Amino acid sequence: MFGLSREWLLAEDGRPVADALVLSHPEQLERLRAACPEAVHTAVLAGDPCFDRLLAAREQRERFRRALGTHPGQRLVLLNSTWHTESLFGDGGDDVLPALLPRLTSELPADEYRVAAVLHPNIWYGHRPGQIRVWLDRARRAGLTLIDPVDGWRQALLAADVVIGDHGSVTYYAAALGTPVLLGAAPLSALDPDAPISDFVRDAPRLDPTTPLRSQLDALLTEHQPLAGPAEFTTSQPGRSAALLRRHFYRQLGLPEPEEPALLEPLPLPPYEPPSRTAPLRVMTWLPGAGEVAVERYADPRSGPPGDGETHLAVHEDTRDPAQLALADVVFREGSAADPRFGPPARWTAEVLVRHPHCALAAYVTGPDSCTVRTRAGRLLCLTAESTADPAAYASALHAWLAAGKAVEELIAEGLTVRTGTAVHRVRVTPA
Repeated sequence: MFGLSREWLLAEDGRPVADALVLSHPEQLERLRAACPEAVHTAVLAGDPCFDRLLAAREQRERFRRALGTHPGQRLVLLNSTWHTESLFGDGGDDVLPALLPRLTSELPADEYRVAAVLHPNIWYGHRPGQIRVWLDRARRAGLTLIDPVDGWRQALLAADVVIGDHGSVTYYAAALGTPVLLGAAPLSALDPDAPISDFVRDAPRLDPTTPLRSQLDALLTEHQPLAGPAEFTTSQPGRSAALLRRHFYRQLGLPEPEEPALLEPLPLPPYEPPSRTAPLRVMTWLPGAGEVAVERYADPRSGPPGDGETHLAVHEDTRDPAQLALADVVFREGSAADPRFGPPARWTAEVLVRHPHCALAAYVTGPDSCTVRTRAGRLLCLTAESTADPAAYASALHAWLAAGKAVEELIAEGLTVRTGTAVHRVRVTPA
């Protein structure tokens, strides 16, 4: 924003405050020459090591997606806010993010979209982590994951299918990588009008808060054309920043440079962090064919799910509102089959049906591709898929099948096909 202005670059005596000012592109040098010619002699064109690490890790994208619990066929929507009163999370603008998050988690089908957010470290520092988590509690219970703003944001950025952001550097990096971007907040007044970021803010597509979010995201992904500016101006030396920076450092120290190559630390694989949805799920289902069930689940929706399918309520046992359990058609939870707190899945499912007499099916998710369910008729079944998704969706599909008056024996003999958006999951149904 104001990084190349005199007030940032010169001390009170008029001399540059830094011995070396590292720039990533000659365009910045031209702006520096116009804004503060006294500091031009300190400029060092050395590329962008952060962007180089992103470029080097692009082949790890699928691993980063799996680490975030993003399944095949699922789209990862990453929200990003910089530190500014008019940012996506700012307190001086339109408060876009607080209004946007509940809509994202309730309007987007949970099995077709994964939602995560990267907030600038100063947001965490300025408001404190406890307050941030309180403000975003509802969205987190509906499946939002907050990404580590220091160690995890690059991996999440590479994993993302679309970024909803503002005028911050993370959004600009996303555009430079060719990722579709929607600007939810982007004040031109905060930017140097001659900087490439200003052109980006003027040209990038904008989020329309008055229209449905899913249609905007689908249109963006279908019609996306990468903007040329971010890819051109992020760095003039892609892949060379480590060598250029080390050469300069050793020259400044007056020491001979080592002969071995200068290398950047690769991005580590983040810990496995699948979404946790303890908010009630409104589930819509259709039976398109023999042994097939299509499922759409919406977390904590503000209104009824769209469409004309059959609906039921699936509720996590750890829901914030216990009254929802009395209304649930499906009660579920995740855990190890050997967890002594809940006992074996057979015991837990039996206890749930006794505790909640209106519940039709209890599901204990034991892994990323399997769950144990018990029907109100007393059948104990294992559902195991050939692909990875949320097994609680399989439990809802089984409930829809049984609620339609279909026999479980047909599924035991032929298997169950569960459709979530464009993804197709083949599920084995076996007596436990």
